[in-house]
Amino acid sequence: MAYKTEDTHERSENESFELWSEQFLQRKEHELRRLTSEEAEKLQNDRDLVSEFKQLKLEREAQKNWDLFYKRNSTNFFKDRHWTTREFEELKACRKFEQQRLTILEAGCGVGNCLFPLLEEDPSLFVYACDFSPRAVDFVKQNPSYNAETCKAFQCDLTMDDLTDNIPANSVDVTTLIFVLSAVHPDRMHLVLQNIHKVLKPGACVLFRDYGLYDHAMLRFKSGSKLGENFYVRQDGTRSYFFTKDNLRCLFKKTGFEEVSNEYVFRETVNKKEGLCVPRVFIQSKFCKPQKQC
Repeated sequence: MAYKTEDTHERSENESFELWSEQFLQRKEHELRRLTSEEAEKLQNDRDLVSEFKQLKLEREAQKNWDLFYKRNSTNFFKDRHWTTREFEELKACRKFEQQRLTILEAGCGVGNCLFPLLEEDPSLFVYACDFSPRAVDFVKQNPSYNAETCKAFQCDLTMDDLTDNIPANSVDVTTLIFVLSAVHPDRMHLVLQNIHKVLKPGACVLFRDYGLYDHAMLRFKSGSKLGENFYVRQDGTRSYFFTKDNLRCLFKKTGFEEVSNEYVFRETVNKKEGLCVPRVFIQSKFCKPQKQC
């Protein structure tokens, strides 16, 4: 069933966008979006891959490219995410008793667009917040709302750095992984999930939201941007992968998680003034660490 929502869409690429007078129409579906004939032809003709040399360079410079992104955009690029507790009731409902202080890991916190709205809504939380970019972590720590009693922010490459160096094993009640995994090379995504698995309590969930296959951002890429199947590079060197439910399910299950929910979110972003309708496709999912480990 469709419904309106006020929260902003994630920007299609790391580029400047005009401020639109927008309306959103959102619905959840189990099947992929159907492409128009023009869209299907465009994707079919886009077969040339970025050279192996450049791909290796992009992997080596991934952290530098995200650091430069935050240097250019400071804290102004993404809007605060006030929708997380509406979309993910686990951020409140996973308390076993009323006065329990929940421990949350925000994996890939950026400059705190999710972190600080969460703490504003529920000051009793304790949030571990990590990001690939040292500059992004510095912005979090410089925020006037940052308080070491409610938050610990640290730099972390989730594919290499052990989260247990900063977070006790089996201690986190819930993890958010929101528009983060898509920026990781597909061959290394399982390392992120294995890392998160170690710090989650048995029975605790990963709350996931990211780009879905055939999202408008994917269709906007020009020829010469393709790195692999459903994997692209932006003009600034940052990368983005576009998920299907099946490959996401397979990825989580192979790293020891159980599926709770896994669906596409279709959103039409409408600009009445310009007469434009932009189709967005996201995936929203919940995967839990089993109560008993085999």
